[in-house]
Amino acid sequence: MKTKIVLTAVLFALTITCFGQQGSPWDKWSWLMGEWVGEGSGLPGQGGGTFSFKPNLDKKIVVRKSHSEYPATGNKPKVIHDDLMIVYSDFTGNANKAIYFDNEGHTISYAITYADKSIVFTSQKVPNVPVFRLTYTLLNDDVVNVKFEMSQDGEKFITYIEGKSKRAK
Repeated sequence: MKTKIVLTAVLFALTITCFGQQGSPWDKWSWLMGEWVGEGSGLPGQGGGTFSFKPNLDKKIVVRKSHSEYPATGNKPKVIHDDLMIVYSDFTGNANKAIYFDNEGHTISYAITYADKSIVFTSQKVPNVPVFRLTYTLLNDDVVNVKFEMSQDGEKFITYIEGKSKRAK
């Protein structure tokens, strides 16, 4: 009986220690949280916009909202792009999944990886659909580079839009 009690106490202590040592799934996101204003260029042309990353649902998810505008040019009308992305943890507790929606009717499921000063979103391979990659790279405390790329094979990516954004809040 004593053995069962001791074993139960040890397992309980081990469980508390293991879970207590885990950081928040959002620790790697601290530098990206907040509101940002940026300018960039790419296939839609020269444009600007805003985006934000904010925790939601008691810090169980992070919501990114983005708005960008590209002025009309000689042969192209003005383009306004709005999107929403929800970043969430998988069963391991790591924030490594996201789902994206935009005003053009696109929905993209992303897997998330982390590099030294970057957070990289890469879409799943789907037959007859390009693979998308969205990368946020910290340049300094108040500036990030944002790059959106596409690939037909998931290996050779071309840049669609790239620009720098400054922290607004």
